[in-house]
Amino acid sequence: MKKLSHYDSSGRARMVDVSEKQDTRRTATAQAFVKIRPSVLKKLPQNPKGDPLEVARFAGIAAAKRTSDLIPMCHPLMLTHVDVTASVKPRGVSIAAKVTTTGPTGVEMEALTAAAVAALTVYDMTKALDKGIEIQDLCLTEKTGGKSGDYRR
Repeated sequence: MKKLSHYDSSGRARMVDVSEKQDTRRTATAQAFVKIRPSVLKKLPQNPKGDPLEVARFAGIAAAKRTSDLIPMCHPLMLTHVDVTASVKPRGVSIAAKVTTTGPTGVEMEALTAAAVAALTVYDMTKALDKGIEIQDLCLTEKTGGKSGDYRR
């Protein structure tokens, strides 16, 4: 059984030392879904706060860049690319975030943070119309690079 790397031998939480790891190209993709009633979806283009999908996209990009400020054991990373998409579907808004870097550690947390904050932003921009909006299915869908290899959900 693998051991959790964010704990030392006495069980205390720690930041992993990645100073000896090779820099490699690493990517991660995450998704989230914001379940919204059809009547609220129809009102998205007229939102007085602005286009919720575009604001969510920008929020997700900014969040990816700030992940180490939010998640205590995450390393600050020089991200080389962040792409967030938000698209209207019949039951809500689909969010996808892809993050890329070349470095000693992966970008899974950055992709997940981007998707989560983009979804929260859609909620914030539309909550006046419906308090019952749900954020669902936040998950890592793919990662490439690093010692552990590639992963595809």
